[in-house]
Amino acid sequence: MARKKASDSKKPDPAAAEGLDAVVREQNITDTLETNYMPYAMSVIVSRAIPEIDGFKPSHRKLLYTMYKMGLLSGQRTKCANIVGQTMRLNPHGEAAIYDTLVRLSRGNGSLLHPFVDSKGNFGKVYSRDMAYAASRYTEAKLEKICSEIFRDIDSDTVDFQDNYDNTMKEPTLLPTAFPNILTSVNQGIAVGMACQICGFNLTEVCNTAIALMKDPRHDIMSTLTAPDLPTGGEILYDEASLRKIYDTGRGSFRLRARWRYVEKLNLIEIYEIPYNTTVEAVIDETAKLIKSGKLKEINDMRDETDIGGLKLTIELKRGSNPEALMQKMMRHTSLVKQFPCNFNVLISGMPRQMGVKEILEEWIAWRTECVKRRIYFTLEQKRDKLHLLQGLEAILLDIDRAIRIIRETEHENEVVPNLMIGFG
Repeated sequence: MARKKASDSKKPDPAAAEGLDAVVREQNITDTLETNYMPYAMSVIVSRAIPEIDGFKPSHRKLLYTMYKMGLLSGQRTKCANIVGQTMRLNPHGEAAIYDTLVRLSRGNGSLLHPFVDSKGNFGKVYSRDMAYAASRYTEAKLEKICSEIFRDIDSDTVDFQDNYDNTMKEPTLLPTAFPNILTSVNQGIAVGMACQICGFNLTEVCNTAIALMKDPRHDIMSTLTAPDLPTGGEILYDEASLRKIYDTGRGSFRLRARWRYVEKLNLIEIYEIPYNTTVEAVIDETAKLIKSGKLKEINDMRDETDIGGLKLTIELKRGSNPEALMQKMMRHTSLVKQFPCNFNVLISGMPRQMGVKEILEEWIAWRTECVKRRIYFTLEQKRDKLHLLQGLEAILLDIDRAIRIIRETEHENEVVPNLMIGFG
């Protein structure tokens, strides 16, 4: 047998070389993705989707601050198109995105338990999928009175300001909210690799809980913050263990059920509150499918009678039908009962953190304490400057002849003040 040459054994294997090339290409692609993807992911988390300790995302903050600078806290309403145009100076993401934010913050849309925008016109409804809001040129808005508690100390150096995107004006990094807004407003957002789902709570209960925590850090928050409170109403199917898990960890869910009444005289059922994360159209569609399949034989007709007075779904019953039994079936098979998932992700110093309710309140108290300290220091500096001027005025008045002599002996007008400062120390 012929012996293999040494030079032949050193020749590279084409298959092995191709495999190594594939590994190198895959690693290069991974490195490129990590280089380009991670900054984008952090940008979405920090600049768009996750609220900060003041309870606002950047888009909310830019819009409300623009309305504040436009004088809409105490002035008359103005066209929403005007507000959107002015907000473009801080938020260059397009008119549609800005107007969507304005609609969600408005009283007319009903997305928030405590809305920040006093609206006039058609702003749609959060509980309706098909009820579209009118264009911005047809609607008007101003700030609600509750915003006075958001902007009360903003001119007293309570928060930091930064340049806007083109360095033409300043905008606040946070708003000095005088109440824990982070827990009073429903806040939802989807970032890259994480999401935020904060349910709202009653404003009075949140404030009382914050006060109790300031007095006693070991306070049991469930004794004062009994349960979430959502703008579309409904009943919470109370489960203390589930709620305590949400309060402790910031994760979990609770069940919401619609509220209804039976009008015996007309043999009707009226549904007037539904879970926050469903719509009247979804309920009607699901009921229609159940009627067609023969699972709901007690219904003659179902219609949406929502008007200016609020939501109302009317169900006409067949004679002899049991309303309780019917509603039990509808609760089992439609969106009249829904799970509300909670995921309390909040940005703290630019980093996302998942926190329970107590931890969020403790962070808010620490942040708000710093705001109050900054306001006091700002006021103190103003008082010191005024005191310095009054002391100088006192020195001049006690020796007015000397002051007049210094002024007369000064040749140039711009040297009067420096000479008086030298003359009186």
